Amino acid sequence: MNSLRRTDASLLGLLAMLCAAAFIAPSWLMSLLAVALAKGLVALGLLLLLRAGLVPFGHALYYCLGGYVAGLGTPWLGIRDTLLLLALASLLSGGVAFAAGFLMRRYRGIFFAMLSMALSMILYGVLLKSQSLGSSDGFTVGRASFFAVQTAGVGAIRSVYLLTAVVTLLAAWGVSRYLKTAMGHVGPAIRENEVRVEYLGCSPSRVIHMEYTASGALAGGAGALVAILVGQVDPGMGFWMTSGEFVFIAILAGAGGIWGSLAAAFVLEGIHALAFEYAPQYWKFVLGATLLLLIVRFPSGLSSMLANRAGARS
Repeated sequence: MNSLRRTDASLLGLLAMLCAAAFIAPSWLMSLLAVALAKGLVALGLLLLLRAGLVPFGHALYYCLGGYVAGLGTPWLGIRDTLLLLALASLLSGGVAFAAGFLMRRYRGIFFAMLSMALSMILYGVLLKSQSLGSSDGFTVGRASFFAVQTAGVGAIRSVYLLTAVVTLLAAWGVSRYLKTAMGHVGPAIRENEVRVEYLGCSPSRVIHMEYTASGALAGGAGALVAILVGQVDPGMGFWMTSGEFVFIAILAGAGGIWGSLAAAFVLEGIHALAFEYAPQYWKFVLGATLLLLIVRFPSGLSSMLANRAGARS
């Protein structure tokens, strides 16, 4: 209980700092933080699967699906409110993940990773050939509105940033609570010995199916938030390199807990921004080399470093 209370207090403190930053930070910094928080939202979903020894290489499917749902909600369904678009994107992405979960739950290891990537590339190929959806160029997403109040300029960026911060930290709170439950402890047991988990009367396939569905819903919500923030969607959101970026964040974070996932997302986005700013021709090299050094230095992920510091303070 003490650890949960500390986590709750830390999340509230982080949320307070992020909300305060909305009124003093420039628009470019709010955009950077919002994208990092959205990627951290995807990483929280991947954390559930990573603890079970599964590395999905196709979560760009749900990220892209959420973005397109947010973009099409206004012209197709007449939905203009950002909160409703976010809810619709999460529900639809979670529903697709639930349907795909009946297939994904049967596979493990490299087969799980490759099958998830194949599903993502199917969506990418369909969107790439869809002339009505802008083909490779995508299309523009409408401006954000909250409770029929239209926002624009810095106000639009600030509102989406604050929404992203609240949604991500609420998801982090939910994931942290889930990991402390009996069901949350089944994931590492599945990774170590799936047969023994079955002997204990728990179905590993059902647990994986449930966690895969939840991770898909989180990724869909993240895609919707980024689409509304950027104001543009395109098939690149569903490309395998996008999935690879999410997997990289999950590996850099480790399977220790929620703080590693959030920290890894901020680290990756920060290094990406700095490398692109100061070495635009070599930013990929700088980004890859820096992240490689981090993984070599922290082979168990950033969560292990955070856990060691917390243990030292105790």
